[in-house]
Amino acid sequence: MTTNGVTTETGGYDELLEALRTGRTSCRRHVEERLRRIEEGGLGTFVHLRSEAVLAEAEESDRRFDEGCPRPLEGLTVGLKDLFAQRGEPLECASAALRGFVAPYEATVVSRLIGAGALILGRNNMDEFAMGSSSETGASGSVFNPLDRRRVAGGSSGGGAAAVAAGEVLAALGTDTGGSVRQPASFTGIVGLKPTYGRISRYGMTAFASSLDHCGILTRRVRDAARLLSVLAGADSLDSTCVDRPAGDYLDGIDNGLRGLRVAVPREYLPPNLDRGIRDSIERAAGILQGEGAEVVEGGLPHTAYALPAYCILAMAEASSNLSHYDGIRYGPGTAGLESPGEEGVPEDRAGAHYRRARGTAFGVEVKRRIMLGSFVLSAGYAERYYRRAQCVRRLVAGDFARLFKDAQLLLCPTSPEAPFELGAKLDDPLSMYASDLLTVGANLAGIPALSLPGHSLEGPFRSGIQLMAPHFAEAPLLRAARTLERRLEHERA
Repeated sequence: MTTNGVTTETGGYDELLEALRTGRTSCRRHVEERLRRIEEGGLGTFVHLRSEAVLAEAEESDRRFDEGCPRPLEGLTVGLKDLFAQRGEPLECASAALRGFVAPYEATVVSRLIGAGALILGRNNMDEFAMGSSSETGASGSVFNPLDRRRVAGGSSGGGAAAVAAGEVLAALGTDTGGSVRQPASFTGIVGLKPTYGRISRYGMTAFASSLDHCGILTRRVRDAARLLSVLAGADSLDSTCVDRPAGDYLDGIDNGLRGLRVAVPREYLPPNLDRGIRDSIERAAGILQGEGAEVVEGGLPHTAYALPAYCILAMAEASSNLSHYDGIRYGPGTAGLESPGEEGVPEDRAGAHYRRARGTAFGVEVKRRIMLGSFVLSAGYAERYYRRAQCVRRLVAGDFARLFKDAQLLLCPTSPEAPFELGAKLDDPLSMYASDLLTVGANLAGIPALSLPGHSLEGPFRSGIQLMAPHFAEAPLLRAARTLERRLEHERA
């Protein structure tokens, strides 16, 4: 399909495997075509490409196919959000604070991708330090939505989402702190999976808010998300928050149907002012699930109204702590030769001048805003009033999900309360930007798995995002329900 001159695709890794096995293409030709699309697309999806290296790796994948010993993800083209460390490659987090930095180590997820035969094309554009909901705040400029270049691709993993939607890669790794994989997946019409907190290692993934950050997966098809999760999930001795729990093959049983499954639709996620098209999409999705044998009931998450304020306090507090080492000494631009005029009779404050210069020039407006707010809510006299109360609200939100999951195995709701907005529309309205995560932050506060897939049509080329949530470590039924919806929706569109 071509929209605004950009080709978008719905095919996935299964189709590539068939083409490779029948000789209709090779891994090298597949990579060459992806690189050509990136160069010609002009969507701002990549900030760095590994063109020569990945072509050599593609030839190795072709050799493995010829010898009949391909690995689980052999030939799968992948983009990495620019905060996953890959040894010897740039790691800048879309920020001037890390300009020119090259990773001396490698994220566990990157090692697992490479070991499984995936071909990493390069680094995807993003919001600076993953702080944003539109992929407009990065040092390399904005990401454009391939469905409509006048609209945002969502954030903060917008570069990866747009690259997958435009057919530049078959998959991308992003991060989801409050919806940063699911919201851009919804905006670009693809699949976005955030697994359970601790299901995938975060070692080598630059931190924004450590208790909320999740490694997420962006693909065109649900089966590909399941395939990637099977490779990435599992214990990691380098990450103390990664759970030592067997993962298994998430493709196993993914097409087995939903008979006997109970699905709750939380009333708080369908407010009266919700867009009619988004509401209709959820109601039609509920009808599909019922038709496939699931029981759909109404449920309640009474503390939903407090989830977003609590999330903002906690995320900004953790961000201010995590970014404290970008001081121009340990990380960040140095300020050698800095002259500070000082005042007559007052000792020159060289240390203060250094920090003002280093942090003032290294960080963008949104990052500085979050550092300031986070430092405030952690400061003496205010930590009890704001930070501690936000932690209490987090427990209440998590408790709501736990109670609802005693009666249901899945939740069904929208991913985003709106269609993609125009570029620049919310840059001067941070509160409106934060509200983009209204329906996604709850899953991060509770640490439960959640997935977004494209639903029914909205305005123009866009589709509403259908969001499914499940109890901790219940990714298998989550993926099974998503695959069922995907199959039925594709049949309706055919």
